[in-house]
This record gives sequence, structure tokens and C-alpha cells, in this order.
Amino acid sequence: MTYGKEFLMKCFFRGLHRSLKEVIFIMNYLFRYKLDHIFFWVLTVFFHGFIRIELLEKGGLPYFILELIIRNGLLAVVIYVNLLFVIPRYYSRSKYSVGVCLTVLPVFAYVAFKNAHDMYTYGYVLNVEEQRNFFYGTFYNLSIVLFYLTFSVTLYLSKQWYLQQRRIREIELEKLNTELAYLKAQINPHFLFNSINTIFFQIDKQNATARHTLSRFSDMLRYQLYECNGMEIPIEKELTYLKNYVELQRVRMDDNYRVEFTADQAIRDFSIAPLVMIPFVENAFKHISHFTDKLNRIEIHLGQHSQGFRLEVFNTCQVRYDRANGGIGLRNAKRRLELLYPGRHELTISEAPDFFSVTLKLQLTASL
Repeated sequence: MTYGKEFLMKCFFRGLHRSLKEVIFIMNYLFRYKLDHIFFWVLTVFFHGFIRIELLEKGGLPYFILELIIRNGLLAVVIYVNLLFVIPRYYSRSKYSVGVCLTVLPVFAYVAFKNAHDMYTYGYVLNVEEQRNFFYGTFYNLSIVLFYLTFSVTLYLSKQWYLQQRRIREIELEKLNTELAYLKAQINPHFLFNSINTIFFQIDKQNATARHTLSRFSDMLRYQLYECNGMEIPIEKELTYLKNYVELQRVRMDDNYRVEFTADQAIRDFSIAPLVMIPFVENAFKHISHFTDKLNRIEIHLGQHSQGFRLEVFNTCQVRYDRANGGIGLRNAKRRLELLYPGRHELTISEAPDFFSVTLKLQLTASL
């Protein structure tokens, strides 16, 4: 008897798991191709046409179609003004007073236009005397617009919650995969640092440049191994890491190369995802030109913009960089930005035969 219950429970949970996977697949498909919007409006227009079938019988097809267009067109304006403009720009940024005003105004506009249309259609076209009053359908029109607005906002917030949960799962999965690949590739850190210390003391004290270079290299490894495990890290540490990397690369270059690294004094007291900038800096050194008749340049600048933080990387190049056949580092960096800063980053890449530049803007949760 117990075996039979366990078997039935296993079958139930397997079926539930399969059903959930199918639901998630359908939701992903709908969201990807915006079919949820189409489905919503098809049902809305169909239901509205069904309850207004009397208008088709008494007023004719032109007035019936006009009713569908005006009513649902006005609803669409109210709904999308809120979903695409008011909620992202005001409610999401805690500007509730402005958001409420910008929500109420389209609602009142809908009621006013729909009242006027109803008065004309039913009061004068269909000759219903009591509906020649402008305010006759105010309560009904107000309740309709509030219902659809509330319903659409609820669907929108549910969709955003679902997308956020999916994004969190993707970030966690990406982090696990990265950690797994890193664990497979890394050398025992204790052995590594002991070896570096041994080499450091074997270098003659008079060779200060070599000692300083090895010390920078050790700091970079320590940062990658021990300090980049969290989701965010102080910007000061990330800046130190970038400076060490630039200085190590500068050692290999002669006088025909110029490397500039600048950072505004205001770049401090906030956190950022670790190693989010280094792929763009590495790319500049990897693809820098090797002119013999003119200067080869790399310029790196970290500063502020109106909403957060900005990174600018510029390098001269000789061969146009083919991102279609390469650029795995850049593609991975783009993917990581999409996961860590969804809707809060702007990446601009400019290419020419003799230069390559990247501008990254991040909107940070903490103000600069």
C-alpha cells in the first residue's frame, strides 16, 4: 500500500515538474515575441465587440468599427503611457507624486474623450435621449479604464518579476560555471604565492624595477583569487587592479607607444561588479597598432556621467578588428553586463581602419 502511494506521488510530482517546464517554455516564447500583448488585445477587442453587438445591429458596421477603434485605441494610449513611460521613469525611481499625476491625467483624458464619443454615438446617432448628457457614462468609462489599467499593470509587474527571477537564475548559473572553469584552470594559490615570494627575494635588490613589477603581478593575482568572490567590490580596489594591469603592460612597450590612464577624483565611495571593465582594457592592448612611422596610442579614462559611471577606452589599430570571427572576450563582457546591469548600462563601440574605441556607461544603485 505504501509503495503504491509513493509511486503515485512520484508520478504526480513528475507530471507537475513537466507541466511547469511547459508553462515556462510558453512564457519565454510569449515574452520573446511580444505575443502576450497581441493575445491581450485580441481578447480585449473581441470582448468589447461582443458586448457592443447592439451597436452593430442598430447603427451599422461603420459606427461599430469606430467604437472599437476609439475605445481600444484610447485604452492602449493610457496603458502604454504608464507601462513604457510613467512606471520606468517615475515609480521605479520613487518619484511617486509625479507618477500619480501622470497616471491620473491620461485616465481623465480617456473618460472625457469617451464621454464625448458615447454622447455622439448613442445620443444622436442612435437617438437615445438620456445619453445626450455628456456625463451620462462617466462612472462606467472611469471604471473600465481603471480596471484595464490595473489589470495591465498587474500583468506587467508579474512579467517583470518573472524576468527578474529568470535573470537571477542565469546569473547564479553563470557564476557557478565561471567558478567551475576557474577551479579547473587555477594553480594552487599557496604554491603560486610562495613561488612568487621566492622569485622576489632571488631578484637582486638593485633591480628595483623587476621587484616592483613582480609585486604588482602578485597584487593582481591576490585580487583575482581572494577579493573577486562577491557580486560587487569597492571601486578603489578595481581601480588599483586596472592601474597594475596597465603598468605591467607599459613595461613591455618602447618609446613608440604612449599609454594614458586617467581617473576623476570623484570616482570613489561606491561599488561595482568585479572585473567588469578589464575585458575592454585587455582588448585595447591586444589589438593596439604597431606603427613604426607614428605613435601608437592607448587612452583609458574613468569618469562620471549624469547618471553614474563612465569608462572610455581608445586604441590605435592597423587592421580592422573582425568581431564576427573573434572577440570572444567582448561578447562575454556584453553578456555579463546584460546579466549584472540589465537596463542600467550603455555600451558604445566605434570602429575605423586606424582606431577602436569603447564607451561604457553604468547606472549605479548608489549615487556618486
